[in-house]
Amino acid sequence: MSTSPETIAYLLEQLEPLEASAKPMFGEYCLYFDDKVVGFVCDDTMLFSPTTASDGLPEAEAYPGSKMYRVVDADLLEDSQRLRDLVTATAALRPARKPRAKRPAKS
Repeated sequence: MSTSPETIAYLLEQLEPLEASAKPMFGEYCLYFDDKVVGFVCDDTMLFSPTTASDGLPEAEAYPGSKMYRVVDADLLEDSQRLRDLVTATAALRPARKPRAKRPAKS
């Protein structure tokens, strides 16, 4: 089962006016804010990267065999202010993305 486009649209609407984005990745979605990965959306479920900002949320695997992530339940998903606060706090605690190494030019 994969995440529906409607779920992604709703999630991004809940995060407005934050400039968050969701990009397809391995059949699911990666959630970005402030150019940092803050979590994933898998099987229509939002999962935060574990940080002290999301302490207390239940944990689950994003997919079988993955590390544990913090699960956003329906109540939190409906509380747009709390959800935005959690996204910004998570981003503040996450490392910046590493620049990609340049590939040598083909001859």
